[in-house]
Amino acid sequence: MQPLNLPGELARAYIERDGQVISPSYPRGYPFVMDHGLGTEVWDVDGNRFLDFEAGIAVAATGHSNPRVVKAIQEQAEKFIHISSDFYHDKWITLGEKLDSLMPWEGPSCCFMTNSGTESVEAAIKLARYHTGSSQFIGFLGAFHGRTLGAVTFTASKANYKGGFFPLMNGVVHVPFPNPYRPLLQRRPGMGHGETVVHYIEEEILGRLVPGDDVAGILLEPVQGEGGYIFPPDDFFPALRDLCDRYDILLIVDEVQSGMGRTGKWWAIEHYGVEPDILLTAKGIASGMPLGAMVAKKHIMNWPKGSHGNTYGGNPISCAAALMTIQLIEEEYLENTRVVGAYCKDALEELQAKHPSIGDVRGKGFMLGVEFVLNKDTKQPADALRDDIVNLAFERGMMTLGCGKSVIRITPPLSTSKSEVDEAMLILDEAIGLAEKKHQLI
Repeated sequence: MQPLNLPGELARAYIERDGQVISPSYPRGYPFVMDHGLGTEVWDVDGNRFLDFEAGIAVAATGHSNPRVVKAIQEQAEKFIHISSDFYHDKWITLGEKLDSLMPWEGPSCCFMTNSGTESVEAAIKLARYHTGSSQFIGFLGAFHGRTLGAVTFTASKANYKGGFFPLMNGVVHVPFPNPYRPLLQRRPGMGHGETVVHYIEEEILGRLVPGDDVAGILLEPVQGEGGYIFPPDDFFPALRDLCDRYDILLIVDEVQSGMGRTGKWWAIEHYGVEPDILLTAKGIASGMPLGAMVAKKHIMNWPKGSHGNTYGGNPISCAAALMTIQLIEEEYLENTRVVGAYCKDALEELQAKHPSIGDVRGKGFMLGVEFVLNKDTKQPADALRDDIVNLAFERGMMTLGCGKSVIRITPPLSTSKSEVDEAMLILDEAIGLAEKKHQLI
């Protein structure tokens, strides 16, 4: 297929203006300047059409400018746009009730509304310390939890996220995440990879570094996102839950990217059959409106009035968008994610059989990762090849994002159709073939 002439004249002009006034810290990828979108399709300012298979980093859950979400936003905006968290409003309360009904645990919940995923993480850190009276935490190598000071302390996917910002928050120890494709720890006899990691936490961390009584919480993503779309083995979370129960440690799951139906269940932790104590959400919760939440079992959220708060948390327009987003996922898109997500994974596995550079295809629903390697036996990461594939796909009208060392994430809107998957796979197939030829893998 003929590549697009990118960036176009208007896009180049916008990018030049951007460079004059916007912080250079933003991790910009390829030169896409958006004009409008609908569903899984987006158009740039020069009129070029793309299939969006990154969805604003898994944010546009119901597709771009879903008419029912747009209507909900408009109707709320006509009533009032803002009321601070010093007061009350219906949408905020209704959303809290709805989130309570969706939590992956028995019993009542309590919700703290935020504006982003990283703010949800910060709220959880404070609540865990307050509730337990302990100050220490355990996080995981490869994790991404955000860029504010507490959240970036837990983040361990790229060193440059921390460069120039030390000292960070104290009291966080990182341990290996159980990666079935690239295990960091040698499996112990009679244990799976997940159980081996939990044994390491108990023996080496709690046994040598931090007494269990001083650990407030273990914070982790049920599926590592930025770290490479890594789904842990089935034996991991049951063993981790047992460890937390024995040492009275809070299990805090960061579902900012993996939640809101993206894996075919409301929450990725549901695939593992355990109950967390605190759950964090954002990204797909409001179809692109800024919103997040830190939700805890009700008895845990025992901090007093004034101990934590914010100005914009529970913004009425964002809450209206979230309520409609949840309704659409319930009515249509959760099932679509299961069915079309499985169809997409099958298509990716067909590409894996065809292309020598695809070492692994993994995931559930529309949270899929494709790992590229220079050799399937040695599993040597092919980061430069991966980057070329991302750019070649963009030039042919498909938007993706990398993660990990050499992974492309496939995270289209949950509304994506089989025909859109078919079109995307044709583009990806050609991009992979061209990159393999360039890197002399064929």
